[in-house]
Amino acid sequence: MRVVIVTESFPPDVNGVAHCALQTARHLAARGHQPLVIAPATATGEGSDAPCPVIRVPSLPLPGYPEVRLARPSRRVAAAIAAHRADLVHLASPFVLGVRGMAAAARLNVPAVAVYQTDLAGYARTYMGTGEGTAWRRLRAVHSAADRTLAPSTSALRDLEEHGVRRVRLWPRGVDTDRFRPDRRDTALRRELAPHGELIVGYVGRLAPEKQVELLADVCALDGVRVVVTGDGPSMPALRAALPGAVFLGRRTGDELARIHASLDVFAHTGPYETFCQTVQEAMASGVPVIAPAAGGPLDLVRHGRTGLLVPPRDAGAVRDAVLKLADPGLRAACGRAGREAVRGRTWAAVGDLLLDHYAEVLGARAAVAA
Repeated sequence: MRVVIVTESFPPDVNGVAHCALQTARHLAARGHQPLVIAPATATGEGSDAPCPVIRVPSLPLPGYPEVRLARPSRRVAAAIAAHRADLVHLASPFVLGVRGMAAAARLNVPAVAVYQTDLAGYARTYMGTGEGTAWRRLRAVHSAADRTLAPSTSALRDLEEHGVRRVRLWPRGVDTDRFRPDRRDTALRRELAPHGELIVGYVGRLAPEKQVELLADVCALDGVRVVVTGDGPSMPALRAALPGAVFLGRRTGDELARIHASLDVFAHTGPYETFCQTVQEAMASGVPVIAPAAGGPLDLVRHGRTGLLVPPRDAGAVRDAVLKLADPGLRAACGRAGREAVRGRTWAAVGDLLLDHYAEVLGARAAVAA
């Protein structure tokens, strides 16, 4: 099968959309298919370790967040889909480049599967205080034109259906359980991060306003607790001021990130706009109990009281109280074991095969209509 992946982000970008698009390309190649990726050009011109050709289209930095690139109008999208002789177009979090990919697929009569991954309406509310309705109208237009939309969680699926998107099915995300595992816990790293044996509470992810990492301020004030923040983004300067005593490790990836995850005592995610939340799943694979908002993707991932604790969104006091509850070593150990067991079967290979099943159903439906 010849598949064109049109994605709003791709490595070396570090975010959920980029990571999922890369894993999709890898799985397609591993199963003997022929993927092609179309993505915005990066600021540095860096490449990636993609297992297939990557076509970069001109892009501009997002105002206020230059790490995010927005594709500019380009004829390369339609030309690349046609030249690849695509059997199917995979639209990863379509909003700008994906809209052009959908239009090209429609003109070429190529089936399209759209993957919903980013709560753009929530982002519009965070960054602009308005524009939520406009974001949903754009999302509804592109997803309604696709043969099938794949939602990463039951919450996301419900949001799409409530906003008029049809033909929505569930497709979760995978996790690398070989990379993220409990035995990567590093005693030397723990001594470096918490030299007095403090309880290590960590956040991993982008440092941007919608992530609301400042909610960890009350945790920083707890005796015997060390907050460790891993990631980068435009909120870094403000967070250094808001989280006194916290350790900021910057952006980390690969085995180094896995070592950090496994060396935490508690993983705390604070953002309320997650359609899935991959870092929660990575923490669970690492055997670390999770604190997360009772909203969006974490509702599917975290079993309250068994693999971690769900707290009301935007409630700093609830996050602090959850940390105090998980100061109990027995509860932490039990939640960590249960979390690891819960994600054991969610490998990228298993999830990738589910994606291929969706592809097959879409292609079969198109063939039946044409017959």
